[in-house]
Amino acid sequence: MSLNKYTSEVKYIEQNEQVVFNYLSNFENLATYLNSGLIEKITKQVPNIKITNFESDRDSCKFNITSLGLAELKIVKRDPFKTIKIESSGGLPLSFTFWIQLIPVDNFKTKMRLTLHAEMSMMIKMMAGNKLEEGINKLADTLSKLPYQ
Repeated sequence: MSLNKYTSEVKYIEQNEQVVFNYLSNFENLATYLNSGLIEKITKQVPNIKITNFESDRDSCKFNITSLGLAELKIVKRDPFKTIKIESSGGLPLSFTFWIQLIPVDNFKTKMRLTLHAEMSMMIKMMAGNKLEEGINKLADTLSKLPYQ
C-alpha cells in the first residue's frame, strides 16, 4: 500500500465562506442534492459503478458501490469556515483522507480547493490513479456549483 496525494484546481464559489462551510460540513445537505438526481448522473457517466442505498446524518454518510462494497465517510474535524476533514471507512479496497479548504476572497466569494490522500495498492493505483486525478477536479467543480443557502 502506498499513499498518493491528489489536489484539485482552485474553484471559486459566489458565496460567503461561512455559508459554504456550514453547507458542506453537514452531510444531510449533500443527501438532498445527491438524491435529487446526482447519483443517476454519476451512474450514467461511469457505467460500471452504481451507487445505491445512500444514507446520511450530519457527520457521516454511507452507500454501496457496485462490485466495491460499502463506503462510509465521516467528518472527523471541522475548523470553522476554513477546513473540513473527512475520512473513509467501510469495505472499500482503499482508504483515504479528504480535505475541503476554504479561503475568503471577499464578502460574497470563496476560494475552494480539495485535497485527497489515498492509500491503495499498486494494482488499484494503476487502475484508478488517473480517474482519481480527474475525479477530484470534477468533484471540486460540482461542489462549486451547489445551491448554497
